[in-house]
Amino acid sequence: MSQKAPLVHSDVIRGLKALGFVSRPKKSTSHQQWARSEKIKGKAVLLKVTVDEHNSPYSNDLVKSMARQAGLSEKQFREVCSKSGAKKAKRGMLDWFKKNRPDK
Repeated sequence: MSQKAPLVHSDVIRGLKALGFVSRPKKSTSHQQWARSEKIKGKAVLLKVTVDEHNSPYSNDLVKSMARQAGLSEKQFREVCSKSGAKKAKRGMLDWFKKNRPDK
């Protein structure tokens, strides 16, 4: 089994911004909430990803959880959190992201 490189807070935030997520106002918690609305099967859905900066670097279980919250596979989430993947997402160059790209 190959070891996956851990994701750190700045990687995750870069990826979420590239996917069109925006930071929600902070409440009385250390967790950050990032949200994006999109249409799935004709229904408006609000995707929310919870990020805890204090747990960085994130374990594989947390990465899987954040990916699921973002509506992505773990592989897609790791790809978009990389520097080159975030640039590709912003430019619409990721095939799997083109059809789900949020309106600008």
